[in-house]
Order: sequence, then structure tokens, then C-alpha cells
Amino acid sequence: MNQTCNTWQLEEAYDACGAAVYRLAMVYLGRHADAEDVTQEVFLRLICRAPAFTDGDHRRRWLLQVTANLCRDHLRSFWRKRVVELEDTLPTAAPEEREALDAVIRLPEQYRLPIHLHYYEGYSVAEIAQILKLGQSAVKMRLKRGRELLKIELEGSI
Repeated sequence: MNQTCNTWQLEEAYDACGAAVYRLAMVYLGRHADAEDVTQEVFLRLICRAPAFTDGDHRRRWLLQVTANLCRDHLRSFWRKRVVELEDTLPTAAPEEREALDAVIRLPEQYRLPIHLHYYEGYSVAEIAQILKLGQSAVKMRLKRGRELLKIELEGSI
């Protein structure tokens, strides 16, 4: 079921979810330009083929699921360079926050995404499972292992 998204609905969706979409794309892709491209594509898909949303949370979950799918496609793309330096453009308030975010970004993708969605975006295990198309037990295990890796890395930098 498609619905046409008018300008004010698009602006409202972007204001409410644009930063979360961009952050998730940045965590996935590690490059500012790629994250911007994916963010633009996500909101283009919102205009073209969005389902009828039951509420703002439903819309946000849909946008993040589309973001995750597009990022996976982008990473599999022939044109994607395999080794990319992370640009130093992520805004953070304090050096401690930057250190933690850098540690999260350095995690393997399977741990990085659940950690980001849970701790930075505030999603529950069930919601993360839905967004990443995983079982809840897989999400719990990835969160556990991701926290263990973060602990080792952050303790090593003290």
C-alpha cells in the first residue's frame, strides 16, 4: 500500500528521523559522503514507496530498516572501495564521547550495528531484531559480544 508523501510530511519525517538515519548510515559506511547519499536515498524512497504508517515509531523503524538495507547494498556494490579511512567529521561534544564512538565504529559490523541502535538510538532488542532482520537471541548475543570488545578496547586505551 503506497501513500503519497507531501512536502510537509517529508519535512516532518526528516526533522524527526533525519539525524538517526544519517548516524546509522555513518556507522555502517564510515564515510560522510556515502552516509549523505544513503540518507538522501532513504527519504527519496519515503516519497516514492512508503507504506501507511500507524505512528511515528513505525515510520522511524521503517526508515532505519531501509537505511540498513541500503547500506548493506552499498557495501556489496562493485564501486565501493574496500579500504576507507574514516573522515574526522563526526560531531561529538567531548573527547570521551569521541573515543567511545570511535571504538564503536571500529567494531566489526555484526556488533557495531546492534550497539549503535541500542545505545545511541535507544532501540529495544526486539526492535533491533526487526530492523536488522535477525532473531532476538542473535541481537542479544551481538550486544553482549560487542560490549565485551568495547570493554577490552576502551580499557586498553586508558
